[in-house]
Amino acid sequence: MANPRSTSSEAYRKLRTNIQFSSIDSQIQTIMIASASSGEGKTTTIGNLAVTYAQEGKKVLVMDTDLRKPAVHLMFNVPNHVGLTSVLSSQYKVTEVLRETGVEGLHVLSSGPIPPNPSEMIGSRKMTALLEGLKEEYDVILFDTPPVLTVTDALIISSLCDGVILVVNAGKVKKDLVKKAKAHLEHVNARILGAVLNNVQVPKSRNNSYGEK
Repeated sequence: MANPRSTSSEAYRKLRTNIQFSSIDSQIQTIMIASASSGEGKTTTIGNLAVTYAQEGKKVLVMDTDLRKPAVHLMFNVPNHVGLTSVLSSQYKVTEVLRETGVEGLHVLSSGPIPPNPSEMIGSRKMTALLEGLKEEYDVILFDTPPVLTVTDALIISSLCDGVILVVNAGKVKKDLVKKAKAHLEHVNARILGAVLNNVQVPKSRNNSYGEK
């Protein structure tokens, strides 16, 4: 993650705060980070947000539920020969595949070997039961998923989460694709907490730390 005093780090702290204040009457514990298409910075966003939560003293888990093109293990530099699919196929217990990171309180559950039936595994009763158990152990669980418009996996995961953050690569992704992704999520009654705009050009006059002129 970037320097804790950098503009980027402050942006993720604001995102964390906005998520916390997005619900008054219910806890936001499980959060899916989504995007309309690939290459919008979704995995980077989930990594930075996870670190920000951990720095607050939360016990955090990042789950890679992109069972087609996983990337979380690369970001956190952890093995991926076993992971979520290994648990869902009853080859390992979840405690045997959870990985520590270099950040205190932050763990990773990588995707594991790519299966022939990703959607079926994600939508299984075993997945629901696994998540219920993990919610007892972690304060915050963040899900990385395939792009919303590519396959149905993300929509399935959204139904298991308290909220969804939609990541948009400013200036790259077309507005109609973002609107379509939003409509798909709303169709399955996903709760969209907000959006993150990546690669926004910030004027230098707005890039100063508080108090500087």
